[in-house]
Amino acid sequence: MKISNIHAAKTHLSKLLVDVENGEEIIIAKAGKPVAKLVPYSDGPTEPRKPGRLKGKIVIKDNRDEPEDERQNVFQGIEW
Repeated sequence: MKISNIHAAKTHLSKLLVDVENGEEIIIAKAGKPVAKLVPYSDGPTEPRKPGRLKGKIVIKDNRDEPEDERQNVFQGIEW
């Protein structure tokens, strides 16, 4: 992985893009700190989606229709 400062990236953008086309990833840095990454373009996900991969990680509470705090109770029972 190459690291290039902003000035060099502006000056040599065409060459950096050739390197990216060849599969290389390039970090662009400002004052030595990474701010962007040039990577080869991809039309879609590299792996097919797998159904159920979030199973057990999402929780829907049984009381989701009940007010969560007193601020929501203020409007309960008011007819508009």
